[in-house]
Amino acid sequence: MNMTKGIRYGLAGLAAAGALTAGPAFGQEAEAASTGASPEVQYIFNTLLFLIGGFLVMWMAAGFAMLEAGLVRSKNVSMQSLKNIALYSIAGIMYWLVGYNLMYSGVDGGFIGSLGTYAFDPVGGDALDTGYSTASDWFFQMVFVATAASIVSGTVAERMKLWPFLIFVVVLTGFIYPIAGSWQWGGGWLSEMGFSDFAGSTLVHSVGGWAALAGAILLGARAGKYEDGKINPMPGSSIPLATLGTFILWLGWFGFNGASQLAMGTISDVTDISRIFANTNIAAAAGVVTTVILLQILYKKVDVTMVLNGALAGLVSITAEPLAPAVWQAILIGAVGGAIVVFTVPLLDKLKIDDVVGAIPVHLFAGIWGTLIVPFSNADTSYGVQLVGVIAYGVFTLVCAFIVWFILKAIMGIRCTPEEESMGLDKAEIGVEAYPEFSRG
Repeated sequence: MNMTKGIRYGLAGLAAAGALTAGPAFGQEAEAASTGASPEVQYIFNTLLFLIGGFLVMWMAAGFAMLEAGLVRSKNVSMQSLKNIALYSIAGIMYWLVGYNLMYSGVDGGFIGSLGTYAFDPVGGDALDTGYSTASDWFFQMVFVATAASIVSGTVAERMKLWPFLIFVVVLTGFIYPIAGSWQWGGGWLSEMGFSDFAGSTLVHSVGGWAALAGAILLGARAGKYEDGKINPMPGSSIPLATLGTFILWLGWFGFNGASQLAMGTISDVTDISRIFANTNIAAAAGVVTTVILLQILYKKVDVTMVLNGALAGLVSITAEPLAPAVWQAILIGAVGGAIVVFTVPLLDKLKIDDVVGAIPVHLFAGIWGTLIVPFSNADTSYGVQLVGVIAYGVFTLVCAFIVWFILKAIMGIRCTPEEESMGLDKAEIGVEAYPEFSRG
């Protein structure tokens, strides 16, 4: 059974609404006859997949926190730590309050779902018609929302004030991301066209990347980053911490992609999940190796921070279609993702767009690449429809994000003062320094 060949529905919500009454996830009797597994057993394993995948993706929040803490300067580490735990928490509340239903309830080929909070199964619930626990479905979908917000956090680091950022996260996780997600995973208009994004190269990563790009443009570069026609490096506080964050993200990605199979109740599902794990890992490895080689050829030195982003770019690139590719195709897809990092990081600097952690090359540019290349391994998709989806998500997210950032800038300001930026946001904004013995000066 493959429930995610280009479409991920909020299956529990759709089933409850009567939108789905048969098919791979719900034709339990037919599936049980072919596999020998009872509906109860399939329900348990499907739910278990969501829960395991969900806590692996939740662990990615720690990865983003460590990556960002390592790549910002010592005087801003506490701020990044605070922003990451706050954004994860805001995402959880907003996705229950309005996000899930906007994304999955009543989309019906359109552009948006319905307003309202999301209801879980009752205590001791045993409704087998959904194929899994509705709470497990909600949890798995929710942790994806937090990932999109984490992308923004790293890009605008070191000069954005706390509260405007958190307000933006409320809008992004409660409205922008769910509405965009409804177009494909909620069975909206792009789903009807045949657009395919298995686990979110565009729906999660490019959406976060577009939102980050809008913020970086309106916010401006850090003081001293671009002066007298020169690009001044601003080394981060801890390479080991950034490396740890990358490995945590790499681990979490197995839940991100693997659990997007959405079912583990049959032998074919488990086989496909295993294949997704393998392709995900090999694409990341190809991103690393490609980045190392290109950096040595072009610069004669291998920048470890760029190599870390090469791994992440490989992961983002394979996320749109981690099941169908042969091994050599997964290697190629991940390798191009790594190359994208090497060539687009300098491009952003030339444009004087200050992306502190390199999130825009990794999540936006590699996400676009991963989405456009899906037909290379999946014959059921088309390059034209994939391009339409990429453009639609780009225009929608960029416009919405610009509007929200602009309003916040006009009403309360989004950038700290030059004095606060020089002092560091740890002291200026929150009063707790991550490294009080070493951050001064």
